[in-house]
Amino acid sequence: MDIANFIRNIPDFPNTGIQFKDITTLLKDAKAFKATVEALADHFKSEEIDLVVGIEARGFIIGSPLALFLDCGFVPVRKEGKLPATTLAKTYQLEYGQATLEIHRDAISPGQKVIIIDDLLATGGTTRAVCEMVEELGGNIVGIGFVIELVSLKGREKLTSYPVHSLVKFDI
Repeated sequence: MDIANFIRNIPDFPNTGIQFKDITTLLKDAKAFKATVEALADHFKSEEIDLVVGIEARGFIIGSPLALFLDCGFVPVRKEGKLPATTLAKTYQLEYGQATLEIHRDAISPGQKVIIIDDLLATGGTTRAVCEMVEELGGNIVGIGFVIELVSLKGREKLTSYPVHSLVKFDI
């Protein structure tokens, strides 16, 4: 199944000139959604993963069922102030300012094999921040997976220390 056919392009969202890649059209189609998660699971199944780390918010949507397919746990990385227990925080730069993400300090034990999942790889800054948090907690990142990669934004260049896998590539 070509899951790219289920991804809707929204011009000028959230700002003029941006071509937003909307996965809600993929998620509402049961077969396409299942094919997406299965494709990621097939790619990572030989790694004996302990945890899937999903980046808020669409990384939760893809990462949770992926964790079930891989028979492992799921760890959410959230926006600042959303997790109830003691957290590790990482602030990083965005095109228009900065953002902070958090993970529970007890979410990952040293040596656990982790994959990081999100819906889209653009500039790589968010994922790079998550990698730094996972490694600070002692996790061993064995891969990073995305549904979509915007190749022309060169996000992979911030992630060269890790195996990166994307299901669909767009050159925006």
